[in-house]
Amino acid sequence: MPETFGERLHERLRARGPLCAGVDPSARLLADWGRDDSADGVEYAALALLEAVRDVATAIKAQVAHFERFGAAGFAVLERLIVEARDADVLVVADAKRGDIGVSNAGYAEAWLSGRSPLAADALTAHPYHGVASLAPLVQAAREHARGVFVLSATSNEEGRALQRARTDEGERVEAMVLREVAALNGRADGQGAVGVVYAANRAAPEFDLATLGGPILVPGVGAQGATPADLARLFPRCPPDTVLVNVGRALAQKGPEIRALRDGARRWRDDLLAALP
Repeated sequence: MPETFGERLHERLRARGPLCAGVDPSARLLADWGRDDSADGVEYAALALLEAVRDVATAIKAQVAHFERFGAAGFAVLERLIVEARDADVLVVADAKRGDIGVSNAGYAEAWLSGRSPLAADALTAHPYHGVASLAPLVQAAREHARGVFVLSATSNEEGRALQRARTDEGERVEAMVLREVAALNGRADGQGAVGVVYAANRAAPEFDLATLGGPILVPGVGAQGATPADLARLFPRCPPDTVLVNVGRALAQKGPEIRALRDGARRWRDDLLAALP
């Protein structure tokens, strides 16, 4: 078995390509699909998206907020989705954006990255705004269980830019500081470490050289938020092969709820992404 999440992801990317399908069963999506805004509606949408992409996508990214708004019933749906994705050999990124300090992060690590939790995903998104070093319990758990952590560096939303592009006392942009500290955690050059970053395709290139990150890159912003496959060629031309995982959410889900249309859309996105990346 591969020793790191980055190695696991590398193997899947080589086999299936860079598509990560966003599973975002919001109230708006359920209405568009003619479903009630309920845990049952969330289950229908989530499992339909998984069924459509199971032979096309390397991973799904489950937006945890859309599940947890229904409490225990929503988490039960998420648990089922994780199990069924595992059975389909599709990786699961839990987009929960957790992050705290000390024992709190240890609790998050046990919930999302330990083998004994029903919520254990292949990777978890985390924010670094208590300091990248505060994520140590998550990083340790990821390493121990061959799972991953994607640390937010440059997000796709406009509101985040002022904070992420602010400069430290040393004159370094915050987003670049996060990238540099993640690279130090990985300590390798092949892009296959346990710690990745979130870097959006609708952002400018960072001051930090992404090719030296040492871990994978999860890329939002493609599709509904305006970025195109051409932006991937602009941002990631020197990154090691099979280290970039590109999330497509709303632009794919709008093809539903018919499974065949979703599957055809996923294939087109996969092919376009493959053509854009080295």
